[in-house]
Amino acid sequence: MKKKLLSLSLIYFFLCGFLCLPTNVEAQRKKPRRAKVCGDLTKACKTSVDFEAHDLPFEVPENVFIAETERYYAVILKSFRTTDAECESKFVSENERLETQELFPDHKVFANRCPDPTVLFYEPIDWRVRFMAVYAGRTKTDANKMLAKVKATKKFSRAYIKQLYSGFNGT
Repeated sequence: MKKKLLSLSLIYFFLCGFLCLPTNVEAQRKKPRRAKVCGDLTKACKTSVDFEAHDLPFEVPENVFIAETERYYAVILKSFRTTDAECESKFVSENERLETQELFPDHKVFANRCPDPTVLFYEPIDWRVRFMAVYAGRTKTDANKMLAKVKATKKFSRAYIKQLYSGFNGT
């Protein structure tokens, strides 16, 4: 009798556990929605975060502390390696970024700074690399058009396209 009761109990718990699973398994597998990048300076950016002037902003809803963007293309205009000791002193200056921004009034020119959990990260770029880039769009076609504009300035002979995503952990 005890064996039969134990068997029925196990069957009950198994069936209950199986039947109590959410029915929309596809919804469980969906990755969280990635934030839209605000790289087009002619359009408003609906975000709850105060980004630094040198950052590439993106749409962050209220009460979100960890966020990642959709993938996008950038044209890397300038880049160089640093060491931990150089982190605070070796980066693209804001004056240089602003001068470059004037060349591309519709597309955000952005640059990274020392890595820190509360500032933006740009992946897949090594944390020891400092760079300045211009937002080039969501498609490879857009990126190629932007690269042609960059090359036409004759100021960034080593410019190249890179697909990135950005994010931060503000917790």
